[in-house]
Amino acid sequence: MNRLTMIKEAVASIQEKTTVQPKIGLILGSGLGDLANEIQNPTIIPYGEITHFPVSTVEGHAGQLVIGELNGQTVVAMQGRFHFYEGYPMQEVVFPVYVMKQLGIELLLVTNACGGMNPAFAPGDLMIITDHINFTGTNPLIGPNYGELGPRFPDMSQAYTPSLVSFVEETAKQLDINVQKGVYVGVSGPTYMTPAELTMLANLGADAVGMSTVPEVIIASHTGLKVIGISCITDMAIGAELEPLTHEQVVEVANRTRPKFISLVKEIVAKVKLV
Repeated sequence: MNRLTMIKEAVASIQEKTTVQPKIGLILGSGLGDLANEIQNPTIIPYGEITHFPVSTVEGHAGQLVIGELNGQTVVAMQGRFHFYEGYPMQEVVFPVYVMKQLGIELLLVTNACGGMNPAFAPGDLMIITDHINFTGTNPLIGPNYGELGPRFPDMSQAYTPSLVSFVEETAKQLDINVQKGVYVGVSGPTYMTPAELTMLANLGADAVGMSTVPEVIIASHTGLKVIGISCITDMAIGAELEPLTHEQVVEVANRTRPKFISLVKEIVAKVKLV
């Protein structure tokens, strides 16, 4: 079965459970899934009940789709995402983005927890992603291309919609939330990086490093979606100063940062112009 047919069957299985047509897609990263609990009149669909959907296996990822209203906008939220390091092929990691596009979204707001490599950052900071470096070693568009989904060679020069970067920065300022801006480098994981690797990535121009987001944003660009990316800096990943790190520490900082993260995303959803 080809990917296009699988996407359409997944969409059909979702539309059997709700008639809501979302305009904004939210991908909620580690420790940040609570935002989905604020969606009103929700239809909650476990991933296992969606045709062809993978199932999330990582702690801190609930593994369900939540469709409903958030601050006056119709949204679909992924409460838990899929990662290349879980063993899924890249085409499965990004499958939900295609599905959300076919459901009707115009904007993808993607979040993550990641390590900060810019010395000006601190754990608990929020970073607006301005660009990314794909260091995963692969690309989700390798293989057959379906023109109905997007072009064979999609442009990535404005993967993170520049006008929305400015909009998010201004929105954060209005809420008195200090935000950073920077380049996110996506790696395969699941190991955290060695000091030498972090020094290399910083020298390449990255401000933060993580194991997600890049594949989804590539597909968002492929399908013509507007994109906002926001990272929660959970730890400092500076090669010369590296200390041991656990996933529990990452989730703890993400949880501590959650209130300002949720308030920022809710305000973005309320004020963003989709036209």
